[in-house]
Amino acid sequence: MSYTEVAGARVPIRMWADPATVEGVAMQQLRNVSTLPWIKGLAVMPDVHYGKGATVGSVIAMHGAVCPAAVGVDIGCGMSAVKTSLTDRDLPDDLSRVRSKIEETIPVGRGMHDSPVDPGRLYGLETAGWDDFWSRFDGIADAVKFRLERATKQMGTLGGGNHFVELCVDDQGAVWLMLHSGSRNIGKELAEYHIGQAQKLPHNQGLVDRDLAVFIADTPQMAAYRNDLFWAQEYAKKNRSVMMALFQEVLRREFRKARVTFDDIISCHHNYVAEEQYDGMDLLVTRKGAIRAGAGEYGIIPGSMGTGSYIVKGLGNAASFNSASHGAGRKMSRNAAKKRFSTQDLEEQTRGVECRKDAGVVDEIPGAYKPIEKVIEQQRDLVEVVAKLKQVVCVKG
Repeated sequence: MSYTEVAGARVPIRMWADPATVEGVAMQQLRNVSTLPWIKGLAVMPDVHYGKGATVGSVIAMHGAVCPAAVGVDIGCGMSAVKTSLTDRDLPDDLSRVRSKIEETIPVGRGMHDSPVDPGRLYGLETAGWDDFWSRFDGIADAVKFRLERATKQMGTLGGGNHFVELCVDDQGAVWLMLHSGSRNIGKELAEYHIGQAQKLPHNQGLVDRDLAVFIADTPQMAAYRNDLFWAQEYAKKNRSVMMALFQEVLRREFRKARVTFDDIISCHHNYVAEEQYDGMDLLVTRKGAIRAGAGEYGIIPGSMGTGSYIVKGLGNAASFNSASHGAGRKMSRNAAKKRFSTQDLEEQTRGVECRKDAGVVDEIPGAYKPIEKVIEQQRDLVEVVAKLKQVVCVKG
């Protein structure tokens, strides 16, 4: 489908979702964003839903300003995936051992490694720039510097919520590795610190929503946020790269006879800020629950823990600021899902997937999410499908 245009205060709201199906609170968030004096464009993806700070599934293009709450507290959250040389015929009928080995290797929830992972010992991991990256920690906000030890030990860990590590099979029978995570606790604390700083600034006092407080160009506060933001985005990318290398090690050990090899890794942020140019204007583009989908660029659009996911290639649609959805998108809150569904429902909806089926992950049940197939169909002018994956193992935080 092409987009529907809804009137906004300063810019039209371009929607790749049916406005009639979007919850009222999310529509109000979008209207609020459209009132910002610095806004130059607003695109809404088909997985749109209400979010803390700003709407999930929104792409906010501003000139000379950035809203830290719109980026969110999981700076740089995103996806990585890689195709392996294994096929579904190589997999055992019982995948519980594979799941256990993943859980032993990659800490989940609030967990961390006993000591920092040495990237130099991980096969195939690019180690250039690691020392420089950690040396820049001295330049981030003083308020979080005491978290250095935790940040080093959480590098290569999953986290909780909707983060996951999955073993998948595509339509051709090829086995893929896929994972979803971000900047862990250090990203959260940096985000919360800067959101608090932005809300104190005089130019933000008259906004319709205090969560939309911005930093503006050529100010010390903006310079400090950009420094910390881009560092946290790099942390998130490196976190996924370490996890993927650890995941690959698990596969090599478990399938020694098959001598597993891997294609190039696909990786994309979906909670981040990028400096991009549109119509000759330099803009700061915030994708909150959206991936970049420039022409020919690969991306990953996951479904829920019992449905399919998609590897896609961007079509470079400038109307969406070269963006696409980041997943299926929730259709009900976590609390609503816990009230609506039982562990029996979870077992039924994840049948055939080796995964947790306890009360702790009922809020991640497929029924709490929008149908991924419809979400893909609504953005056929944004991406083309390269492969459809179905998970056979899912490790949740």
